[in-house]
Amino acid sequence: MITIRSLLDDEWYQKYRIISRLNIRSSIYDVTNRCNLKCRGCFFFSSGEHQSAPEEKDLNRWAEFVDKEKDRGVNLAILIGGEPTLYPDRIAAFYDRVPTYCATNGLIKVDRDRFPDMMVGISLWGDPKVEKRLRGMDTFAVSSRNYAGDPNTYYLFTISPVQLGSIEPIIRKIEDIGVKVHMQLLSNDEGVDGFSWSDDQLKRVRDEMDEMLDRYPKTVISSHYYHEILTTQTLLGRSFGWSECPSVSEDWDDRGPKVKRLIRFVRWAADLKTTHRCCTSQTRDCSTCMDGAAHMSWAMVNKRAHMRSSRDFMNWISIYTMFAKLYRFIPW
Repeated sequence: MITIRSLLDDEWYQKYRIISRLNIRSSIYDVTNRCNLKCRGCFFFSSGEHQSAPEEKDLNRWAEFVDKEKDRGVNLAILIGGEPTLYPDRIAAFYDRVPTYCATNGLIKVDRDRFPDMMVGISLWGDPKVEKRLRGMDTFAVSSRNYAGDPNTYYLFTISPVQLGSIEPIIRKIEDIGVKVHMQLLSNDEGVDGFSWSDDQLKRVRDEMDEMLDRYPKTVISSHYYHEILTTQTLLGRSFGWSECPSVSEDWDDRGPKVKRLIRFVRWAADLKTTHRCCTSQTRDCSTCMDGAAHMSWAMVNKRAHMRSSRDFMNWISIYTMFAKLYRFIPW
């Protein structure tokens, strides 16, 4: 009989014991429909989700809503937008009640007196040339001043094909300001010319991501297995897509047979009533989705399937450990 203990040596068994106690239950929340940037390729605006529901403005209702979410079992609130930092009082409604992660473009500095240990993930889409083309400005020039040396911050570096061969200078700049970095791939929802992935480019970027993890292990928060899943779009011989994605809102999930999914997961609009289809865009073709969180969650919910060999189960542990670090459940 295969057991977890029989698959792991002492070192890996201790890693498993740490994550086995976490029982993470997350959901995603649009804090606002507004943003102080207009990025080409942002799924929120390209899908029209910013127009799907009005914003709730009563802070008491935000507090009541978060209390209900806590009662629903949520122990990780992932705040997105729009740009959440435009509304710190809404952030506080979550932070004061549940473990909270805030996704931001970094142009506004989070008040660390008010939110001292909240994990902040800063979006970064490439070098200054790429950032100016897709986002209209070099956001790193501003965000690096706001967050240099912040121990509860990392950059979410969304890599595009035009960045191939020049990822390392960006990683090095992030290391130089004393901040961590995690990597994912651009899904190119707006079809910007030259920003869609070919099979050869995906092979090349996997090699480059692996190299960055090996060269900068204290800065890059990642996993070789995560790189494999993300760039091949496969998991244990299965292909990613609607029939596999774990990050579908509970009330949208009419798939049959039932799919391994995040327990009680919902992505809420800013009216606190409307829900979106999934963790990204309901207009996105799932077969083109490169979302990093969706792919790491895909591995995480398939624990038992990875118990076929020691290597497979250690790969599963590496993904779960990475996720737990990114959302501040365990130290870097």
